[in-house]
Formats: sequence, structure tokens, C-alpha cells
Amino acid sequence: MAGSDPRELLYAYQKRHVENPARFTWCNWSRQIGKSHASSLRRILRGMVGKRNQIFLSASALQSRELMMKAQQHLRAMKIAASAVTEGEEEWFEDVKFKALEMVIPECGPGGAPLRIIGLPANPRTVRGFTGDLLLDEFAMHMFDRDIWAAAFPSVSRSAGEVDVCSTPKGRQNLFYALRENDLFSHSTVTIHEAIAEGCPMDAEELRRGIHDEEKWRQEYLCEFVDEATAFLTYEQICECEKQDLAVELDLDELRTEKRDIVVGIDVGRRRDFTIIWAFAVRERVMESLGLIALSEMPFSEQFEWASNVLCQRGVRRAAIDESGLGMEMAERLEQRFGSHTVERCTLTAPFKEQIANRMRNRFTDKLIRIPVEERIRNDLHSVRRIVSAAGNVRLVAPREEGSHADRFWACALACHAAAEDVGRVECLTGEPCAAAGLRYV
Repeated sequence: MAGSDPRELLYAYQKRHVENPARFTWCNWSRQIGKSHASSLRRILRGMVGKRNQIFLSASALQSRELMMKAQQHLRAMKIAASAVTEGEEEWFEDVKFKALEMVIPECGPGGAPLRIIGLPANPRTVRGFTGDLLLDEFAMHMFDRDIWAAAFPSVSRSAGEVDVCSTPKGRQNLFYALRENDLFSHSTVTIHEAIAEGCPMDAEELRRGIHDEEKWRQEYLCEFVDEATAFLTYEQICECEKQDLAVELDLDELRTEKRDIVVGIDVGRRRDFTIIWAFAVRERVMESLGLIALSEMPFSEQFEWASNVLCQRGVRRAAIDESGLGMEMAERLEQRFGSHTVERCTLTAPFKEQIANRMRNRFTDKLIRIPVEERIRNDLHSVRRIVSAAGNVRLVAPREEGSHADRFWACALACHAAAEDVGRVECLTGEPCAAAGLRYV
């Protein structure tokens, strides 16, 4: 028994995208208006007609699974028999281990062969070797997007393969922004207001008041490519230093076995902000994140114990802690317990903040730092803006959002300060030659 046509339940802008006959499409859509839902349906329907395998690339393994679950829902709605979403065997490609998510529609491919729908986390090395149509979901968020494009695009070279690129903007320093000028693509932009006008049940004014950030509102909901000229760290600089296999959360058991020198940055908060404890391993000038601890609404006595459990590890060489305001008590107690040679108490005055922030940015520019792939970290590092006043004074400012006030940014900057090997002015005293055991040393 045939299932219902899922296009009947689409909003008008989604239906236009699904039925677009173009070989290459570029969709710049607002957040949460169903771009992944419509794009995955479009690829399934066109894949079945063209009898081509479908390759879905998402920014992370978690997003890849979410996209594949949407595909499975479409097939169930149409009552099309297909295997459930399964993880394939571990595969290796150029020393990268990965698992591909896969569904199979039997007897739907060329000559009655199975048609495969393959979900992959975006990686320029793992996407090679697959052939079929491409869906690049949230492409502006992909790390190494140009390398991914170079590796993935040849997948559609045979049999008139198709490419759908969809995303919400993320600045201008990425390939998604560049493709808006490619006239081979069919382009569509759908803002939150346009989606609501065509039936999407959302309240634009409520969302605007809720996000409480005009720049984020323009980017996430009005689909504008916000200029990154004022960003202290651009998304491009941040993404170039992200590394897929690094853990986000700090594991104390693994910290105990770390052989490299360890530096720690601690930004202290209590009620409105997080306390962030971020540990890095240092070798040959390169800082590699070991993970961070985010503490929220926790008494200072408990925060002190968390910080102590990190600093007591034998590999910890130095820690820098913000002692401004709320951090004074914890900074004093940590210095008393571990000594001033290990714990440096830092008052975050405007000149000092600029100094440690510039030191951190130099590491990102020179690619001497490695951080995990995680949206909250990425957005926190990008949130700080460099503002120059009419008098020529420089201020570093950040909005308060999602419970954070650039806390990860300053914890990272403090860790970079702790890792610095600056040498102060050499001092010496002159005097008479030393004499010992009847010998004179000149």
C-alpha cells in the first residue's frame, strides 16, 4: 500500500525547494524553518528517480545522525521499505577512523540494485571514494569547507550527479558565502519573516527579544552575512585550529597520565557566568586542549575543590586565574595551596585583557593551538569584539548569551598566558673576582 506524499505537508517555500528541477541548489535559510527536513526529502525523491546513491554530509557525527533520522521518517511516511539507520563497520582512510551511517532501499538503484543513503560527518579525507548525489547540510559550519568541497564535488562527476548546499550564514570567510555568486546554482533565501508569511508557526518578535543580540538576530534569522571586521577571532581562524578527536570535557583520570607539560586557565564566575577551568598540554610551542570543566551556580568551596583536583596533578606547570571581583578568594586560596610559582593571580584590567587576548590570537593565527570541535566553544571564542572608541581607546567586549559572557574565551586566553615563556630584563651585579681555595677566578 502506497504511503502519503510528504510534499502535501510542506510549507510553500519547502515545496518549491523539493520540486526545484535544478542540478545544483544553494539554500540560505533561517534557523528552525525546516531546511534539513526539506533538503533530505528532496534528495530521497530525486535519488529514487535518478537511481543514484545519496551522500549526506553534516558538520558533526551527531548532526549526521539527526539528518539520517529525518530521511528515515520520510521513507516511513511514504511506506517505502528501507533498512533502519545503521552504523557501518569502522573504516580507515588516510589514518582517519570513522563510521558511516547508512540506509538501503532495496531494488531502487540502477538495474534493480539497492539504493544507498550514506550519512557522514564532514571530513575532506573520509568523503573521498563515495559516488552519488551530495547534500551538504549546514555547510557554513563545516571545518575545512574548501578541502571538503574539493574532495566531495567529484562524487557527482558521473551520471549528471546533483549537489544541494544549505545552511544558515556564519560570516563571510567560508565557501558557503562564496557560492552565493556562482551562477550555476539555483539560489534561494528564506528569512524568518518570509517563512512565517508562508505558514511556518513562529513568533518573530518573541524570537528577536529572546535572542537579545541584534547581530545574531540578523545572522540566524534574517540570513545576513554579518561582516566579521570587528570580531577579535574570526570563525575561519577558530575553525583552522579545531581538531576532531579532542575531548570537550576534561577527564581527570587521563590528566593524571598526561606526559606533556600542562597549563591551565581559570575564569571565575558564580551566578550569571560560568567558571571555566581549561587545561592544555604543551609540547614544542603547540598547545593542545585536554578538555575543560564548566561550573555553574556552584559554591566557591566546591569550585575550589574542582580547581584543586586539576592543579594537584604532577604535570601541571603553571596556572593563571582571574582574581578580579569574585575570583579573589579562590585565587588567594589556590596560591596558598600550590604556591605562587604554580598559580599566577591575574587582575583583568583593560590593558592586561588586551595583552593576553593578543597573545591568544597570535597562537590561533600561527596555528599553535588545538581546540575541540564544539559549537559553544567556537561561538564563545568568536563572541568577543574589538571596539575602538572615538578617543582611540581599544575595548574588548562580548554579549552575555546562553549563560556565558565569553568565559571560555578568557579561560583560553589565561591558559595561553600561563604557557608564555616571556623573559624579563636580565639583571646583574659586578664586583671583585671570586677567590676560593687559593685560586682566583677572573
